[in-house]
Amino acid sequence: MPNDLPIIIQGGMGVAVSGWRLANAVSSEGQLGVVSGTALDAVLARRLQHGDPGGHMRRALAAFPIPGVADRIIDRYFVPEGTPEGVRLKTKPMHKMRQSRHVEELLVASNFVEVFLAKEGHGNPVGINYLEKLQIPTIPSLYGAMLGDVDYVLMGAGIPRAIPGILDRLSVGLEAELRIDVKGATEDDDPYTRFDPAEFTDGTLPPVKRPAFLAIVSSHILATMLAKKVEATVNGFVVEAPTAGGHNAPPRGRGQLTEDGEPLYGDRDEPDLEVIRQLGLPFWLAGSRAEPDQVADALALGATGVQVGTAFAFCEESGFEGKIKRTVLELSEAGQARVFTDPVASPTGFPFKVAQLEDTIAGEEAYQARPRVCDLGYLRSAYRRDDDSIGWRCASEPVEDFLEKGGTIEETVGRKCLCNALMANVGLGQVQTNGYGEPRLITSGDDIATVARFLRPGEETYRAADVLDYLLPGRVRSS
Repeated sequence: MPNDLPIIIQGGMGVAVSGWRLANAVSSEGQLGVVSGTALDAVLARRLQHGDPGGHMRRALAAFPIPGVADRIIDRYFVPEGTPEGVRLKTKPMHKMRQSRHVEELLVASNFVEVFLAKEGHGNPVGINYLEKLQIPTIPSLYGAMLGDVDYVLMGAGIPRAIPGILDRLSVGLEAELRIDVKGATEDDDPYTRFDPAEFTDGTLPPVKRPAFLAIVSSHILATMLAKKVEATVNGFVVEAPTAGGHNAPPRGRGQLTEDGEPLYGDRDEPDLEVIRQLGLPFWLAGSRAEPDQVADALALGATGVQVGTAFAFCEESGFEGKIKRTVLELSEAGQARVFTDPVASPTGFPFKVAQLEDTIAGEEAYQARPRVCDLGYLRSAYRRDDDSIGWRCASEPVEDFLEKGGTIEETVGRKCLCNALMANVGLGQVQTNGYGEPRLITSGDDIATVARFLRPGEETYRAADVLDYLLPGRVRSS
């Protein structure tokens, strides 16, 4: 755990929204920049197919310490002039229990690349954020980030009890395993994915450090369990309220909805911060904490600081396409920006924050017009087939496919393909075989309503440093 803990953690958002540029900008200013670790293998493959503008992917790959890996990835995906607009991008293999060598190389290298670039040009810590629900790519992704010298690993959207021990084993070059949630699995099954650093590196095992682990939690009960019941070290917590963007923890209780159809949260969903404080570990508060008085309040409550996402999501350095940022800032200035906490959009079953923007599948017409396809598969869930093998299904895939795999029609209602939409948000969308360009779906926290407050008079954009200036009055900017 680094000695100087940050007051501000920049949230790891979406797919490449919290990319290396944003994390680099925040960490360069002395706070904790965090890259999103979601779907980085697809992000790297598509950036290379877009011609790798600026050469950043290839520059980072040139520093990858395992010989041959970078060359194989570049040979497979790099398009020097960039794939023409309207042309389908080459797909990468979907994940499965036993990964091919190529899939492992792409996972490890892509996480290395993102961390390497986020750390370039300064000496301050950098973090990476993962979703517990995305289990198959987790261990190779962690190892790649560790090869890139990542300082913090953050994980939410589930119960990440296995991750501290996995970090311990990877840091000393030992094989690690992770139990995969397989519906219908029996005691005789082997629902584990495994990764061996020694085998992957042909025994060279470049030295890596064990990064600090921060669990993203929504309750003091989960924080207490992770602090006291997990044998390996949990270094701290991000305590997230349901006003945060992306996936939210479901409400405790019977899942009642508001009149608008959003999950109804109550007193039972409020974490007891005093219980968390008494665990004796650093913690940061998240979810609508992007005001200087809220930072001060968090510190007064015993928190180390706050995690802020939405405020950074629409700054110049974020990965959202420029058109998206301009639209959101215009709506925010007009008092018309809002989000809807959709209880069914995500195939994970977790509530998911959706910004209400035109030309996205937040609208019913655009949602119905999109042909269902599942060609990235990050949010698929595993199930035990009748022949005892493991199958994969997603409630957002073609309905007939989902039903053939044992799913129910009720599970498919309102489900949206987050994988393809989140890639489209950052300019990496796919053109399907029928010529259909994948639409966007923007996720954001409730603070989208007032995000325009970071604009200086006469300006149409703002930078990550402007957010930090606002949150930490009187701070000294890095030169």
